[in-house]
Order: sequence, then C-alpha cells, then structure tokens
Amino acid sequence: MKVLGERRTLRKLRYLISVFNAFAARVGKTSLIMSLVSEEFPEEVPPRAEEITIPADVTPERVPTHIVDYSGKDYTIPLFRWIPLINERTDKDSRLPLILVGNKSDLVEYSSMETILPIMNQYTEIETCVECSAKNLKNISELFYYAQKAVLHPTGPLYCPEEKEMKPACIKALTRIFRISDQDNDGTLNDAELNFFQRICFNTPLAPQALEDVKNVVRKNLSDGVADNGLTLKGFLFLHTLFIQRGRHETTWTVLRRFGYDDDLELTPEYLFPPLKIPPDCTTELNHHAYLFLQSIFDKHDLDRDCALSPDELKDLFKVFPYMPWGPDVNNTVCTNERGWITYQGFLSQWTLTTYLDVQRCLEYLGYLGYSILAEQESQASAITVTRDKKIDLQKKQTQRNVFRCNVVGMKGCGKSGVLQALLGRNLIRQRQIRAEHKSYYAINTVYVYGQEKYLLLHDVSDSEFLTDAETICDAVCLVYDVSNPKSFEYCARIFKQHFMDSRIPCLVVAAKSDLHEVRQEYSISPAEFCKKHKMPPPQAFTCNTVDVPSKDIFVKLTTMAMYPCVLLHVTQADLKSSTFWLRASFGATVFAVLGFAMYKALLKQR
Repeated sequence: MKVLGERRTLRKLRYLISVFNAFAARVGKTSLIMSLVSEEFPEEVPPRAEEITIPADVTPERVPTHIVDYSGKDYTIPLFRWIPLINERTDKDSRLPLILVGNKSDLVEYSSMETILPIMNQYTEIETCVECSAKNLKNISELFYYAQKAVLHPTGPLYCPEEKEMKPACIKALTRIFRISDQDNDGTLNDAELNFFQRICFNTPLAPQALEDVKNVVRKNLSDGVADNGLTLKGFLFLHTLFIQRGRHETTWTVLRRFGYDDDLELTPEYLFPPLKIPPDCTTELNHHAYLFLQSIFDKHDLDRDCALSPDELKDLFKVFPYMPWGPDVNNTVCTNERGWITYQGFLSQWTLTTYLDVQRCLEYLGYLGYSILAEQESQASAITVTRDKKIDLQKKQTQRNVFRCNVVGMKGCGKSGVLQALLGRNLIRQRQIRAEHKSYYAINTVYVYGQEKYLLLHDVSDSEFLTDAETICDAVCLVYDVSNPKSFEYCARIFKQHFMDSRIPCLVVAAKSDLHEVRQEYSISPAEFCKKHKMPPPQAFTCNTVDVPSKDIFVKLTTMAMYPCVLLHVTQADLKSSTFWLRASFGATVFAVLGFAMYKALLKQR
C-alpha cells in the first residue's frame, strides 16, 4: 500500500490511497476487488480488475481510495517473498504499512491466525491481519477499511513493537503538545486544560466522570501519572502508548495532526507558514489578539512574577521550539531590567520587531507556540495586520500604522550605537557593559506621541560610501554626527544629498556627544545652516553620558516626523525651532508613562 498523493488543510485530511495487491497467483485478489464494488461474488473473474477509485463519501475515513489490481501471471514470486522485496525498496525509517490478508476462508473450517502470528512478529511493518472470503463477502469492507487505516494512521512512526514503547520522535511531538496545552505551566493538565484539549482535538468535551475514569486508568498503571488531580507528562505519554497498543492509533494521529504534524512527525509547511498576502509598500504588524496571546505566554513563563524573563524562564518558554530562536543580541535590542533580563515590554517589542522585519519567521514562531490552537484561529496569519499602502497614508495625511522604522546614518564612531541604546534607556555606563559580539544593529521601544503609544524601530545602517536601496527604505532618517569630530558632519550631508534630499522621507540631524567640546565642522556651511537650507529641524543636541537615563526627546521627534511627514513639509522653520511645537507631541509621553506605571503595578498585584 502506498500514498500516491496528499492534500491537507488544518481542518481536513484527504488521501489518495493505492492498494497494492501484489501476491501470488490465484489467491483471490481480483475477486476481493470485484466483491467490494458489486457486493456480490463474481462468477467470472477476469485476469485483472480495472483500476477504480472509491469516493470519499462512502468510506468510513472520508478519503478517496484508489485500488490497483496486479495479475498473478506477471509474477512468479512466492507469497512471503513479497514482504522482504518491498522492504528492500524502501527506507528502514519509512517502511510501507502492510495488511496481511487470508482469503478464501470459506474453504476451511479453522483459523490460520496461529500460523500468521509468527510472521506478524517477524515483520513489524505488518499493521494487521484479516481473514476474509470474497465468495461469502466476509470482512471485505473491513479489509479495505484496515487498509485505509494503515495509511492514515500508521503504527510505524509512533511505536516500536520490539521495545513496546513509543519512538523518540513521537515522544518529542507529544511532549511539545503537552507543554502547549499546559496553559498555566504547572506541569500538569487540570480538568479545564484537558477539556480544552479534548474539544480542540475531537470537537467534544469530556464529562466529569469520563475525565475521572481516564485519570483512574493512569493512576492504576503509573504511580506518577497524576499529580494534584492533574495529568502529568508521564501520564499523558502513557495514555497515548495505551491507545497505540490497543489499536487506537487514530486517536494519537488526530492529536498530532491537529497540532500541525505530518506523517513523518514534522510540523508541516502549511501549518508553520500559512499564506499571507503583503502588497508592495505595506508593512506587517501584530494585532490586538496577537498581543493578548503573547502576554499570556509571557505570564505563563514568568514564574517569579518579576515582569522579566530570566535565562531559565526564557529557555523554558522556547522548549516548544526545535531550536533557540533568540541570541544574546536580543538583550541589546529591547528593554531589559538591571540584571539584563528581557522585560515584559522588551518581550513584546522583540515580537513586534520580528513581525515587521520578517513576518514569515514570526508566523513560524507563533506556530511553534501553538497560536492557532490556543487562540482557536484558522492559522497564525490571523495574528497579523497588513497595513495599507504608505502612499495612501501620505494622501490622507494620517496613518493607521503602529510601528515606524527610522534608519540611523552616520560615519563610524559618531555615536549611532549610543542613540540606539538610549532608546532602551541605557546611559553610557550601561552601554560600556555590552560585549562587542553581542552588539545589535536594531533597537525597538515604545514612544508616546500625542497620547498614542507607537513603536519606534531604529536601524543602524552601514557606514559605507553609498547606501543600498534597502537601507533607504524607512519612515524617518536620523543623521548622526559627532560634535567633537570636525569631519563627522560631511558624511551626513553627503548621504542626505545622495539619497534623501529629493525624497519625502523626513530627516532629523542629531549632534551626538554634546557633552564634549564642540568643534567647527569641515563643511561649506554649518550643520544649523544646512538644516535651515533644506527645511529640516535644527540639529538636536544629544548625549548618552548622563547619570540617569538619556533624554528621549529625539525619539519623540523622530516618531512624530514618521507619523506626520506631510505635516512637517508645511511647518515653518520657526515652528521647528519652537519647543512648544514638539512639547505638544511629547506631553502624552509623560502622562502615559505615569499611567502606564500605575497600570503595570495594578496588573502585577492581580497576577
């Protein structure tokens, strides 16, 4: 038997199955097929039956089945030579499931099972053995049902009969499923979690007595299978071992496929990468439901309730991944606490960054976390908002976006890294603790503009002579020069003229290291005159060499410029110099910072 084709969605399984009747001559292969189709024994049997396809709606498993007959005249191979022959032509780890059929049972008055059992023990790829009679129509439908079942719910990938235990790949997959289903992360599945699991996998809850019966079976066979009246991982694995041993493979396969696994116990591309159409000039963001889901994931693993994930807590969170997705650079990309652990805000920021820069990776990561299952959505694509074309934003002079990208440009050593780390609230002392190999070229954090919380994403682009096209795609540009280096501003001026002077991308010049002695820049005009000439805000003095966190004024200004680029085109130079103009934008930051801290403390008390 072999699978000729397969189409799978998250809710439906469809297989095209070929029944390979390659046995010795005159054993009744053709009669079996014709008896199945006509529901009566054929008086005249042709050398070979025509190929037929049984429609899905008349089969128990609701899958189309393609049956192919082979004439015994074409082969002179003895009956039990077929099994080694098939095995020789398939990989050991992907053996084809076999059904051993004893036909013409009407001609004998005894069962041949005792003779067959040693063969079944010798060849573990034999899923089952069926005695039947084409003449009496005995077990004909059952034969083809077992054939379907052997393909749809094979034993091979799940269980090792010699060892009488599940295979490592199956244990690994079921362990991930258990961890996803353990929504409070207490190491057991309580009644509510078991009922949710039952409902999403089998579309029906378990009655309270049925739940108790399941746990009693586990208690009877396993001393540590139930703890605090909840099913432990050992108990969960034991139940599935029991299902397989009792021939209920379909139960385990239903669970595996619901959680995205294919026949090789790998997560399918369809599950990890659902289709998501992203038109040109559009960006991708997480929606409200996705943030709620990620908040629940964070809370699940923040065991000490300090609103930060320790290295062990983060490692525990990513146990449902096949690899560790975040490296040490992430800790220098988002906000951390004083111990360098990623905070709640930093956690959401990193997900926001991934969604914006690489949405396919975000879909993959959400798939590992079980988003579509726990959120009861068709796929994790429902977690993504695709923003409208930026040209429409410019036409309407307003935006619906929540994430804005600002490319930070400047020559090497001008202080770009300092600007990125300042967005995360780190002064020069904290920045000096960052190891060179853990440096990040991105930083992301929330900024409040006119009372609205937005994400500002800073990208430290290369300091080469020319920027690539990708390095010029952004919502705003931060041109950084070092006030103590006389050659620093010339680079910013040149890059501006080459790439941004004729674009509609707003630019802000930042005079970094303003705590140092300012020298005259070796350029035809001063930075202030340059900004005035090109209708930009005046250079913004900035330093990271502070006792407390660096000022966030430039980040409010950059976010405001990114949100309202058209407005700035019509603002006078006097307005751009006016502190009142920028104060209106930044006022919301102070108010919402206070309110945010109060809400943060309230949520912490609730948790």
